[in-house]
Amino acid sequence: MPDEKKNDEEKQPGVASDVAALLTGLKTTLGETFRPVVTTMYPEDKTTRSERYRGRHYLRRYDNGLERCIGCELCAAACPVGCILVIAAENTDENRVSPGERYAKTYEINMLRCIFCGYCEEACPVQAIVLGPEYELSDTSRERFIYTKEKLLEPLPPDVQARLDAQEKEKK
Repeated sequence: MPDEKKNDEEKQPGVASDVAALLTGLKTTLGETFRPVVTTMYPEDKTTRSERYRGRHYLRRYDNGLERCIGCELCAAACPVGCILVIAAENTDENRVSPGERYAKTYEINMLRCIFCGYCEEACPVQAIVLGPEYELSDTSRERFIYTKEKLLEPLPPDVQARLDAQEKEKK
């Protein structure tokens, strides 16, 4: 029996081994305590996105203010989840929207379904649709996630906007 007690005592760890195990566990924590802080203060400071990051969609314009989209619907055909709706209409001399024969009368993207794959951007023959670096896309209602043409279009260049404003003043 004395041999059995001796074996049990050898199996039970002592105080020194407990402290050694605790210090081994705290080694990482203590090591990180003295390193510089890498926290980004998010709303004020935003991290940079990689060059190939695909975020919010934008419909681009030419420098003269005409829309690039020619209503070919290739972006809608390339979309694997079918979140893009394009309805084309014919350009007229009185109402010239794009340089081609047609333009996108209706252009909608359901951002809740979009998987940001970039196929729409690759399929576009005139580079009209691009995925930008914006990643803050939260909202409070599902209806606001249907991005219409007005929300997707880039603003007019300043010189074109000034010319249109001057024309409207002359009409009045």
